[in-house]
Amino acid sequence: MIIFAQYKYLILLLLIPVFLLGYAFVRARRRARIRAFGDEQLVEALMPSWSSSKGWVRMILFCLAFLFFVIGLARPQIGAKLKERTTRGAEVMIALDVSNSMLAEDYSPNRLERAKLAISRIVDRLQDDRIGLVLFAGTSFVQLPITTDYISAKMFMNTISTASIPIQGTAIGDALSTCIRSFSAQSEKSRVIILITDGENHEDDPVEVAAQAAEMGITVYTIGVGSAEGQPIPTASGLLRDSNGEIVVTRLDEEILRKVAEAGGGAYIHAGNDEFGLNPIIDNIRKLEDEEFSSVVFEEYDEQYMYFFAVALLLFIVEMLPGSRKARRRLFE
Repeated sequence: MIIFAQYKYLILLLLIPVFLLGYAFVRARRRARIRAFGDEQLVEALMPSWSSSKGWVRMILFCLAFLFFVIGLARPQIGAKLKERTTRGAEVMIALDVSNSMLAEDYSPNRLERAKLAISRIVDRLQDDRIGLVLFAGTSFVQLPITTDYISAKMFMNTISTASIPIQGTAIGDALSTCIRSFSAQSEKSRVIILITDGENHEDDPVEVAAQAAEMGITVYTIGVGSAEGQPIPTASGLLRDSNGEIVVTRLDEEILRKVAEAGGGAYIHAGNDEFGLNPIIDNIRKLEDEEFSSVVFEEYDEQYMYFFAVALLLFIVEMLPGSRKARRRLFE
């Protein structure tokens, strides 16, 4: 598996077609000037040593060198080896609401992006705990099975959007059930579900499911995202409206989230813009009795950027060799 530690530099590859088009434009302007000066074939005959093809050879070599240079800047890495590792910790399943109401902008830039940022920061705080991720809207599915591969966990976060689940709605109970089924067979005691949503449940009875989780020794925490006064939901064509043409306002339903947390033996936290609420939950997880897990993870990543830089340097040197003149003597002439 190849990953790019600094993938943002890959956008520089868009400059390659700009280089080629720019060079083609310069050559077209040059030919236009030659035609304005006199007969094109006569002018070229007066410059027998000038090579029109070498210019393109040099430009192609330059673009190839630039390609390898940019890939090197992006720091390609290869998983060096797989290793079975035994750790001690807890298992944490995060259920994240990706319904359209999470696009409301009472957080910066919106509820969903703020939740993703908070989860990513929490992954950085985990040590030997195992983490999994369930996405839900009108239904739910496991986005990331329970794992200690925190690098993959953060990579999955970048792909999440409201389009991740095509069925709209907010089925909190179904999300909790999916989390319960997603814990590993190795876990018996230290299991936690963190539910992140605006609480506008439309599909099922999440309180009953949370109570079932508590009976199984699973603690359920809830984090409310949003404001009581509510916010409209932005769409590509403006603000979301109902069948009567009225602007839809999504409001945080703290009551249902408090009931779910109480039934699940956990606690409810209202997410703030600065302190999202995950840190105190992680502190509580630290107090749980650690369990022993066996897992297979990438032990380390091998850096590959130096090879790409070496090829780029070689191509840059070769690019300078042809010059712009024809060879005076042909081989085997």
